Amino acid sequence: MSTTIGIVAVALTAVATVLIGMYGVRAARTTSDFYVASRTVTPWWNASAIGGEYLSAASFLGVAGLVLAYGTDMLWFPVGYTAGYLMLLVLVAAPLRRSGAYTLPDFAEARLESAAARRVASILVVTIGWLYLLPQFQAAGLTLRTVTGAPQWAGPVVVALVVLVSVLGGGMRSITFVQAFQYWLKLTALLVPVIFLLLVWAGDGRPELAAPGEPVFEEATSVEVTIDVTVDVPSRVVVVADGSPLVLEPGEHDIEAGTVLDFPAGAPIPHASSLTPMTGEAWALPLTSGGDHPLYATYSLIVALFFGTMGLPHVLVRFYTNPDGRAARRTTLAVLGLLGVFYVLPGLYGALGRLYTPELLLTGRTDAVVLVLPGRLVDGAAGEALSMLVTAGAFAAFLSTSSGLTVSVAGVLSQDLLHARVRNPVTGFRLGAFLALLVPIGLALTSPFLGIADVVGLAFAVAASSFCPLLLLGIWWRRLTWPGAVAGLLVGGGASTLAVVVTILGGPQSGWIGALLAQPAAWTMPLAFLVMIAVSLATQQHMAPGVNRTMVRLHTPENLDLNRGDWDPEDRWRT
Repeated sequence: MSTTIGIVAVALTAVATVLIGMYGVRAARTTSDFYVASRTVTPWWNASAIGGEYLSAASFLGVAGLVLAYGTDMLWFPVGYTAGYLMLLVLVAAPLRRSGAYTLPDFAEARLESAAARRVASILVVTIGWLYLLPQFQAAGLTLRTVTGAPQWAGPVVVALVVLVSVLGGGMRSITFVQAFQYWLKLTALLVPVIFLLLVWAGDGRPELAAPGEPVFEEATSVEVTIDVTVDVPSRVVVVADGSPLVLEPGEHDIEAGTVLDFPAGAPIPHASSLTPMTGEAWALPLTSGGDHPLYATYSLIVALFFGTMGLPHVLVRFYTNPDGRAARRTTLAVLGLLGVFYVLPGLYGALGRLYTPELLLTGRTDAVVLVLPGRLVDGAAGEALSMLVTAGAFAAFLSTSSGLTVSVAGVLSQDLLHARVRNPVTGFRLGAFLALLVPIGLALTSPFLGIADVVGLAFAVAASSFCPLLLLGIWWRRLTWPGAVAGLLVGGGASTLAVVVTILGGPQSGWIGALLAQPAAWTMPLAFLVMIAVSLATQQHMAPGVNRTMVRLHTPENLDLNRGDWDPEDRWRT
């Protein structure tokens, strides 16, 4: 794809985002508009907006990259992302909407009647938000570098600027319109090109995806290395590096950015040392990836994805924008359908990338497979148009998820950190949005690049180990106390966050230690539940005085609760 086409795709997506956001600005005049769109969003609009912000870089790029490298085991990611909403529908959606709060710290304070619980929840919301924003910005840098050759810092900066314009203009009401548009753009951006890609694959005689043995270059291939990378060479191969013959013996070799390697037909494909790709039939078989303990890694990933969804702050805030609990349930059902349609597609890109772009294993940038495939398989203007479309969809993925996360983190920062310093709540929200982007941008520019879906999976693990126990016990167990909740949040959230930090900074470890750190949800989530229950039972004197009234409010349908009335977010600022 030419640089011009890539720039045009990014520019058109950014302009459309800003223009749609400006349309939402006209209707955003109050604090309630900024935070929850005055709770007037219909289920269909809300479902489209949830799909827009939930389908992040991990969904659009990361899943395909994981399938390319590790095979069918990675299909648990789209299954888990979708099934997580089923848990929301059954256990959380309607009671959470009836709680009257519109952020997780609000819920913690209202249910437990504790300022301490609110402060701990606020810290975890910001932590999860920043952890989730990190891969969005890293993916933006990867995308712009792949399609335009721009430096790595350009992607995060461009995304942050567009997000700020959208969010600062009209808050939640504005980004609802933006994210609904972006869902349908992302779906179109994957669906249309994959039709052409499958036709090419069928025209080639439907070659086998899981060929036996190590992957090899089927024809003479030239690979440009765009970043410094250490590659693992499986067997001796003679290549041409920048015009000179080079013998690569088995083992690890450092390749500098800018090097062009020419491989002969039939040469084994080296892979980045940060990857351990599946080969042969193992690529197509389940429970073959996951290091030394694949069964544990798979089940821990399932736990994180199934239960982590309900702890994601940018997802939960959407249910506060529905008019009532019934609308929240209808929204969740619609989301399940929209996500199910979308998640059929990334796996197809990963499987086709295994055949047609295996050189991505060498550079380690397997997340770029969605961007590279259309131009590789479809020639001429049609290929350029399809590449432009997937680039626009990828950029929309970064913008939509980053917008939702920014609103969630900004809401917490403005309420719990800036409220005492900034008297105008709208001004505080805008300042919080600016601060919400600073840390993840800095991390994206300084931290090593990890697999996009891997980092998002770690964010799910933290959410599953902290807010999932808080929500389930807070909604369904009246004996939960604020010391129990705080202890569980600190132990579960702290343990999973520590595992995430060690994994990101120290890289993958071997043995059981490596498995427990890389996929912590299977032990940190039960630990959080046990701590919350045990400490609550030991501190029953700290049970919230109004717990009976709160539980009735959570579980009584709106049409039967005639005397309750709805809590107006603006009341918070009048007191």
